[in-house]
Amino acid sequence: MAVAVLGAVVLDCPDPVALAGFYAGLLGGKIEEHEDWVDLTGGTGTPLAFQAAPGFVPPKWPRPEGSQQFHLDLTVPDLDAAEREALALGATVLEADDRERTFRVYADPAGHPFCLCAG
Repeated sequence: MAVAVLGAVVLDCPDPVALAGFYAGLLGGKIEEHEDWVDLTGGTGTPLAFQAAPGFVPPKWPRPEGSQQFHLDLTVPDLDAAEREALALGATVLEADDRERTFRVYADPAGHPFCLCAG
């Protein structure tokens, strides 16, 4: 029996409004600002929220041995088209040389890794 239901994935970052804008561009939805955080609502899937983190240090990719952090998998119908959009919104390529793979790895503007995955 489940004890809880996943309410949102919250990303720490230096600028919650800017990062919410990046993900709104990728996923759709509406940005809702609160006193201490920003929600991205109205999209499909698990909601995202963004919280200011003073002194934020982005994760490293490839991940150092023994330092596994989470990342987001975003399913897309067309990897090439999604890549163009993500880069135009401010993503950076982390690992996308193998064009035959069914996923490619990027970083959002705050440095969080995410994958675009063929769906």
